Amino acid sequence: MDSIQVARQFASRLIAHRNKLAGKAEDALVVQFALHRTTEGIDEHLAEHRSAAAGALGHWDGAASERFGRRSRRLGRQLRETGDASRKAEVIVAETTAALTSGHSTARRLVDEYVAMAARTIDAGLAVGGAGAILRAVAAAADLEQQYVKESIANLRRVNAEMERAARRLRALERHVEHDGIADPGDRRPNGGGADRTRPANGRGRVRDILAAARKEIGTGESPPGSNRNPYGPTAPWCSSFATAMWRRAGVNIPILPFTGDVYEWGRRHGKAYGRNQLDQVRPGDVLLFGTGPGSPSTSTHIGIVERVGDGTVTLIEGNSGDRVQRNTHQLSGSTFYGGVHP
Repeated sequence: MDSIQVARQFASRLIAHRNKLAGKAEDALVVQFALHRTTEGIDEHLAEHRSAAAGALGHWDGAASERFGRRSRRLGRQLRETGDASRKAEVIVAETTAALTSGHSTARRLVDEYVAMAARTIDAGLAVGGAGAILRAVAAAADLEQQYVKESIANLRRVNAEMERAARRLRALERHVEHDGIADPGDRRPNGGGADRTRPANGRGRVRDILAAARKEIGTGESPPGSNRNPYGPTAPWCSSFATAMWRRAGVNIPILPFTGDVYEWGRRHGKAYGRNQLDQVRPGDVLLFGTGPGSPSTSTHIGIVERVGDGTVTLIEGNSGDRVQRNTHQLSGSTFYGGVHP
């Protein structure tokens, strides 16, 4: 009996809570970045508008110029108010991102603590031997799970309360912003009419999209260095957040999974995983898992997206490699990788 695997099965609700918070943290980071870019764009547009209006009015007199001046000042005021609201919204979302990241850290700690304690309990029963001792140990691990789930639910409620508070503040901001035709929320298409991060894709097109997304991120690092703060998921070791975020951008229906072993388990559930003895299945767009198995962070240690494979080597694009996204080449060996997953 593999006590860690049994403990992880008992921990399914805790793991679901952790993964839910990871996905929400990623969504909040995307919104925060979009608001930052929006604010920059409005500020640039306002500066251009003021310069153009001043130039026009400098050589124009009469009633028409007065009407133009009033309209120009009105539009400038609208742009300024919209920019200020966007800055305030970015602050609100940043606070929510921090709450989600903290909540995810708590959820991750609960998973790790429970799995370690439950595995020790089961191992103690196995050491005593006999069906009765083993059954009592398994029952104790199940009872322990209930205690941890209660704490995890309380953690979720705290984070949800912060998200609801942020939503109220954002709605209040929206009510006070007059539509200016520049930052108008009238476009209701997904992602403001941009590309859907989970759009359907198939075959070579999906692989092309995965690699294109990953290559664009090469060089992106933590901010500040050494902090684990990253643009792909929670503030935590983020190689797996990066890999799953790139898959999502290419249309793979996978959540942000900060733990590498969860990516392998996702692949196993969907019939896409292969083990160290099947590395001949590796192809571009896959992920490869470093370590000896998916049971815990000590056995499933790292992950990378396959860019090229051949001549006994594999080139990966890896997040959190030297605190940034990097391209690295490794020997394609079962002593390095315990398996892989197709997208």
